[in-house]
Amino acid sequence: MSVASRHVMGTGIVIGALALTLIALLIPVRSFGGRTAAAAPAASPAVAASPAPAPASADDDGAGVMNTAFGPLTPQDREFVRKVRLAGLWELPAGKQAQERGTRKSVRTAGEHLVEGHTELDRRVLEVGEALGVELPDRPSGQQQAWLDQLDRAQGATYERLFVQLLRRAHGKVFTLVAQVRAQTRNSVVRELATDANTTVLDHIAVLEASGLVDFEGLADSPPATAAPPTAARPADPSPTATRPRK
Repeated sequence: MSVASRHVMGTGIVIGALALTLIALLIPVRSFGGRTAAAAPAASPAVAASPAPAPASADDDGAGVMNTAFGPLTPQDREFVRKVRLAGLWELPAGKQAQERGTRKSVRTAGEHLVEGHTELDRRVLEVGEALGVELPDRPSGQQQAWLDQLDRAQGATYERLFVQLLRRAHGKVFTLVAQVRAQTRNSVVRELATDANTTVLDHIAVLEASGLVDFEGLADSPPATAAPPTAARPADPSPTATRPRK
């Protein structure tokens, strides 16, 4: 056999081997490609680009944004209005108690400011709730009632320190909430309520600090207590509240 014949034959064998290899590769692709595509479909660009929905806030009542004659009403707006009402439901009786049981004039004065401020603010928030269709609570929360129970059990100087610390901490915590609502709300009625609440919080903080009984180190954040605090200087952490200044 000539060299040329051997060269042609060798080339034919190589081409044939390549063809068989290509056929072997294509058969599984055609047989199983459909199932592979069905099992793992390509993600839509729109879906892939969309972020996962954020979890609902604990304060979100699930009603979404409502349209009112005074502007949009958000879940945060409604929660703020409810918290203003809740503030009066425990701080008003606490103020009355301080007026009766306080031995220091400064404590009785602080109680007077709480009573006058919450009497007016409670009147306002009831009007706001009716105007906006927001259902308001009619009793303190379980935690708020626990604070009132602590005050009931305390006596003398221990009572006065506990009263001042509970109320001072509550009003310190409210600053973030009031400022956020005042800055973000598009509802004119809620904005006015937040403005009044902010002014009131400053008044009550000032009069509580004037007693000289505030433990500022004890105002730092801490996990919520499940029982009465071991000392009067470190009561459980109150939730945000809102108040109104005396006239």
